Amino acid sequence: MNTRVAIVGASGYAGEELLRILLKHPNVTITCITSRQNAGRQIGEFFPRFVEADLAFSTPDADDIAAKADIAFLALPHGLAAEFAEPLVNKGIKVIDISADFRLRDTDIYKQYYKNDHPAPALLHKAVYGLPELYRGQLKSAQLVACAGCYVTSVLLPMTAMLKAGIIETNAIEAISLSGVTGAGRKVDLPYIYPECNESMRPYAVTGHRHLPEMEQELAIAAGVDKLKINFIPHLIPVNRGIHSTILAYAKQGVDDEVALDCLNQTYKNEPFVRILKKGQLADTKHVTMTNFCEIGCAYDKRTNRIIVSSVIDNLTKGASGQAVQIMNIICGYDETTGL
Repeated sequence: MNTRVAIVGASGYAGEELLRILLKHPNVTITCITSRQNAGRQIGEFFPRFVEADLAFSTPDADDIAAKADIAFLALPHGLAAEFAEPLVNKGIKVIDISADFRLRDTDIYKQYYKNDHPAPALLHKAVYGLPELYRGQLKSAQLVACAGCYVTSVLLPMTAMLKAGIIETNAIEAISLSGVTGAGRKVDLPYIYPECNESMRPYAVTGHRHLPEMEQELAIAAGVDKLKINFIPHLIPVNRGIHSTILAYAKQGVDDEVALDCLNQTYKNEPFVRILKKGQLADTKHVTMTNFCEIGCAYDKRTNRIIVSSVIDNLTKGASGQAVQIMNIICGYDETTGL
C-alpha cells in the first residue's frame, strides 16, 4: 500500500518541487494539496505541466489533512508552518517541515532572528534536524522533522566532516554563498522582479541572515564546543535555482587539500547524494540542477594556510523538497534514492 501524503502550501516553489518529485514516486499517493489563494482550482490550471494529475487545491485544514494523509509536508512560511505542525503531530501524523520553525533549539535565538516568539515551543523536543547525512538514525523514527535550510545544507555537508575530523580551526570560518532567485520564494517583491535582479549580483543580510544561527548551532555540535561563530555572506544572483557556497577555514598543522579530500571521501563514501570531486576540481551548479546531489571540491592556499571549499546544491531540491523526500524515504523504510 502506498504512503498517503499531503502537501500543505503546494502553490509555492517548494510545493511545486514536491509535486514534481512525488507525482513520479512509485510508493506515494498524493491525497491532499492545499493553497488558501487557489482553493478549488485544479492543479493543471495553476501548474500546466501537471495537467494530467487529478488533484485540486483545498483550503488548509488540519482535520482534513489528518484524515487523508500519513505524512504531511509543510511548504509554508515560518510561523504559519508551526500552526499546522502542532495539531498534525498531536493527531499522530508524521510531519516534514520545510520551514525554519523547528530548526533552532533555542527559542531566544529564534526570537532574535525571526522577530517573534516561537509559535510551538512545546514541540521542539520532538523535532529531529532534517539533514540525513548527519541525523539518519534519528530520522528513522521521527514524527516531526525540521528540514535543514538551503544555504545551511551547502555549508554543513563539507564543514561538519572536517570539524569532526579535527583538521580545521574552529575560529574564523567564512562562508560566501550565492543563491538563485527562487530562494526568496514565489512572491511579487521589487528586489526579485526581472528588471531588478537580472544582470545583477548583490549581497544581503550580511550581518544577520536567518540561516546563520542554524549553521552555528550545527557546526558547534560537530566541533564538540558550546558555541562557534562564523561569517556568512549570502548573495542573490540572476539564476532561477542553485546555490554555490565558497567556505574558508584555517587548516591545522599538516593539513592540505589532499588531507581534506581524504576526510570528505571517507565521510561520504557511502552517501548516495554527496559527490566529492577530485583534487584540482571545484564545484559547478550546472552539475546539480534539478537533482538531490551536493557536489563538493576543495583547494588549499599555502600562502594563507586556508582550506577553500566549493559546495553546490539545487536550492529547491537538496536544499528543500528533494531533501524532504529523501527524509520521507528514510522514515518509510524505502530505498533512500527512490523518486530522486
